[in-house]
Amino acid sequence: MNQISSVQPAPAPVRILAERPEKMAARGVNIHYGDKHAIKDLSITIPDRAVSSFIGPSGCGKSTFLRALNRMNDTIPSCRMTGDITLDGRNINGRDVDPVQLRSHVGMVFQKPNPFPKSIFENVAYGPRIHGLTASTTDLEERVVESLKKAGLFEEVKDRLHQPGTGLSGGQQQRLCIARAIAVNPEVILMDEPCSALDPIATAKIEELIDELRQNYCIVIVTHSMQQAARVSQLTAFFHLGTLVEFGDTDKIFTAPRDPRTQDYITGRFG
Repeated sequence: MNQISSVQPAPAPVRILAERPEKMAARGVNIHYGDKHAIKDLSITIPDRAVSSFIGPSGCGKSTFLRALNRMNDTIPSCRMTGDITLDGRNINGRDVDPVQLRSHVGMVFQKPNPFPKSIFENVAYGPRIHGLTASTTDLEERVVESLKKAGLFEEVKDRLHQPGTGLSGGQQQRLCIARAIAVNPEVILMDEPCSALDPIATAKIEELIDELRQNYCIVIVTHSMQQAARVSQLTAFFHLGTLVEFGDTDKIFTAPRDPRTQDYITGRFG
């Protein structure tokens, strides 16, 4: 991570989760869209090599905070943020941090699959090519194949790598987008409701893939499905009205939450 910032590490985050190394952290984060206070004094530690799910009712701030983790909110003129967000202890909002370079470390998979209007091969090759991550055509081809294998897609597309990615099914397109994210060797993968546009079979494949990927990546997923959070994540954060209500082991959040608002949400009293 030395290549994205040279600023001094931020102070230790407020919460450290036992036996899990920290990957990203936020301290005292506030996010406004104009007059709307979307995120209120949020502090959290996100561990490496685990899946952290963000749950909560619509409009609670979970996607807003997810986008702050790789500075996608920078593209919204009315958005302003205070507080610190760190990756490997370094401030991602430092003046010397290039957002494009940051996003090669903190990739994003969106709600709706969004393959480029290019071939399957070129979709995956795009990132390594623009970031200069491969030394030869052979290296690039090997990276594309390896990324497609990690995304569980290679066997399904190996005979049509030069056909359009937009010709794949919805679930295959989403795995192609995951392969595209993996291809630049990220450290963190952000997923904003990656299964909401998919059928149950495609959803199951994506969930299996998430479980495999967590062995090597820090994964953060926003989901409206509490069942999905329970299936795929080791840690769950509950958001309500722009506030992080609680964050902890998924089993405990769903069986013995500390805050009555969490209990009310997971039992369907509001949401």
